[in-house]
Amino acid sequence: QEQLVESGGGLVQAGGSLRLSCAASIRTFSSAFMAWFRQGPGKEREFVAAITRTGNTPYYADSLQGRVTISRDNTKNTVWLRMNSLKPEDTAVYYCAAGRYSSTYFLESGYDYWGQGTQVTVSS
Repeated sequence: QEQLVESGGGLVQAGGSLRLSCAASIRTFSSAFMAWFRQGPGKEREFVAAITRTGNTPYYADSLQGRVTISRDNTKNTVWLRMNSLKPEDTAVYYCAAGRYSSTYFLESGYDYWGQGTQVTVSS
């Protein structure tokens, strides 16, 4: 019953933009701290962005600051990740995650629910 489903991934040229969506079937979505992680080929899963339950405070990986925007709409049980100026190194499977706030929000161990992931491929 409680699941996250990502969508919006695909193939995009370098410099392009993409918006990923995460539809959450979580009863207490409005109280959930949400995040996006990604895992590129041969790489470990890494933190991309997170957002508080109210949507008032976003968190971003330093390396992505300025190129990504996370947002949410609790009335739609949806969280989005907008990515701009995409680079080939952004190629990865992007995962949506839900959990509770932690000072270590950038660690995947802090999340209880994960989506199946959506593939983003950036061509050069």
